[in-house]
Amino acid sequence: MKGMQEDFSRWQKSYQEQKERQGPFMTVSSAPIAPLYAPDNTPEIDFEKDISYPGAYPYTRGVRTNMYRGRLWTMRQFAGFATAVESNQRFKFLLSQGQTGLSVAFDMPTIMGYDSDHPRAYGEVGRVGVAVDSLQDMETLFKDIPLDQVSTSMTTNAPAAILWSMYLVTAEKQGVPAHKLTGTIQNDILKEYIAQKSWIFPPEPSLRLITDSFAFARDHVPKWNTISISGYHIREAGATALQELAFTLADGFAYVEAGIKAGLDVDDFAPRLSFFFNSHTDFFEEIAKYRAARRIWARHMKENYGAKKEESLLLRFHTQTAGCSLTAQQPENNIIRTAYQAMSAVLGGTQSLHTNSMDEVLALPSEKAVQIALRTQQILAYETGIVNTIDPLAGSYFVEALTRQMEEGAEEYFRKIEERGGVLAAIHQNFFQQEIADAAYRYQKEIEGKDRIIVGVNGFQTEEALEIDLLKIDPEIERNQAQRVKELRATRDNLHVQNTLAALKATALSSDNLIPKIIDAVRAYATEGEIVAVLKEVFGEYREQSVF
Repeated sequence: MKGMQEDFSRWQKSYQEQKERQGPFMTVSSAPIAPLYAPDNTPEIDFEKDISYPGAYPYTRGVRTNMYRGRLWTMRQFAGFATAVESNQRFKFLLSQGQTGLSVAFDMPTIMGYDSDHPRAYGEVGRVGVAVDSLQDMETLFKDIPLDQVSTSMTTNAPAAILWSMYLVTAEKQGVPAHKLTGTIQNDILKEYIAQKSWIFPPEPSLRLITDSFAFARDHVPKWNTISISGYHIREAGATALQELAFTLADGFAYVEAGIKAGLDVDDFAPRLSFFFNSHTDFFEEIAKYRAARRIWARHMKENYGAKKEESLLLRFHTQTAGCSLTAQQPENNIIRTAYQAMSAVLGGTQSLHTNSMDEVLALPSEKAVQIALRTQQILAYETGIVNTIDPLAGSYFVEALTRQMEEGAEEYFRKIEERGGVLAAIHQNFFQQEIADAAYRYQKEIEGKDRIIVGVNGFQTEEALEIDLLKIDPEIERNQAQRVKELRATRDNLHVQNTLAALKATALSSDNLIPKIIDAVRAYATEGEIVAVLKEVFGEYREQSVF
């Protein structure tokens, strides 16, 4: 040890005599980075307690014993635009190109609970995702796609229970029993209040819909992930990596507590909780974030919530490369950014991955751009060799020090949240929102001051014409979709629809599980907007409180 310290002192003296290029040297999250990491940076790390082996507590090195030597991550490209017909064609194209799982992007009216013919939907139908108004659209969306052979993720939150019910009935009509279905509904309403702002109902009834989903899936859809607790949108709103980690896990703990409060045993629903993280541009910071997330989750689930099943301790997560890092300037550079971000997600042990397309900062992805994005994952999996050994960065002084730093920082945030009365109270106090706003402001100032160089934006700029063919949504699509909704209402059994909606309202006024009644209404071809309207009558609508 004495010799090691002497060697370090000699290196330090020599380093200080050298000319250092202009910094600052910091992570994307503005955390300072030392010039060198050595054993002194990781003195308290215990291999068995903190690192261990893949598939072993605390799962720092991965949730499966053999990780990618056993099975690659699911290549799940986020897709959806225009109507169910066009999106069905895109799904089939991606599957034909080697994609291994589906991920549905819904348009804003669907996300906000409005049918395509509602006045508030005007100009938005099919623009940022696919329009799904009823079971009719969901059936079209998955036409000729066998739902017992593909895993489907659906990015929807406030109306998640409704769209999930449409999916379950679509599978039923295909002859696929619910117990065979695999997939995920995002269903994470807390991060909507914190970051993305796509809410409908107040927090308390929203949590009821989520815990009802936990209970229904336990009994009927046991392979389904009933929530994807999402840090992605928190990060996209401007949060640091540490804030993404801490706020996402705090939300996760709030869902666990809600499930227990609803009378569920933690081991009945925790194994089907999943997570969704951002993969930003700071290669090592992102890897450390994922490692810390697994370790923190396993420890809290075991020690704080008394989980007994190993599956309850496993933090399984999907990753998407950072949309907020993409630039309109020199958009081909986004291919390179995405490749590095995807590599950090894989080295961090992700279970599934979406790689952004180079044109997503300008429009929904074109077919060519999304194919390149998918090929990025395939080259990573089959050509780079990084999947040949498990967790190759374990033991790196830098990575392990960053992991511990992330862990300690997250625990400090948990204490601050608890001091404010928990997640819901902190939301009402705008704690999360202010922390993210401050981080976003600091990051922007660093770019404007050129303390942080973004290639093509504030450094290495070029004057060139944009030569990318962009996907354009024909305005006629909106008119046609709105007309289909009107035709559906005119041709269905409207008495049956009204009876199912009345039964749903009665259940909402009680404490019974809402999912069976939502399924009944969906099966009768009630529209999403009609179901949401009934629930609004009972639950009301959320209005964010302004804090000055």
